[in-house]
Amino acid sequence: MSPSAWSLHPTLEKDTISIGDLPLSRVLVIKDANYPWVLLVPRRPDAVEIIDLNEIEQAQLTTEINRVARALKEVTKPDKLNIAALGNVVPQLHVHIIARRTTDAAWPRPVWGAVPPLAHDPQEVEAFIAALRRKIWLS
Repeated sequence: MSPSAWSLHPTLEKDTISIGDLPLSRVLVIKDANYPWVLLVPRRPDAVEIIDLNEIEQAQLTTEINRVARALKEVTKPDKLNIAALGNVVPQLHVHIIARRTTDAAWPRPVWGAVPPLAHDPQEVEAFIAALRRKIWLS
C-alpha cells in the first residue's frame, strides 16, 4: 500500500489523538474524557465496511481489536467494554472500543450524544496513552 493512498478522515483527525500504528490499523484516542475510548482505523483506502477488507485483513483487524480491548480492560478496569463498527456519521471504516462504567455519564445508553465531550486533562491523557501503548506493544 502506498502511504499516500490512505488518509485519516478529517472528522477522525479532529476528534482524536493518534497513539501509533499496529500492522493494519491506526490506534486513536477519542478526545472525550467522559469515557476511555479508543478507535482502530484500518489503513486501507476506501474501506467502509469490515467486508471491504480481504479475509487476511479481517483476521488481522480481529487480532488488533482483541489486543486493544484487552489492553483497555487492563488499564481501565471497566464494568463493560463496548466494541462496534458503526460508521453512520464518518464513513471510513473504524472500530470503537469503549470502556464503560455503570457510573459513566451515559450508562446504560450508548455514549453518542449523551453528554457534551469533556476535554482531557493533559497529564491524565498522557498517562492513559502511555499505559495503552505499553500494553499493546507500541512503546
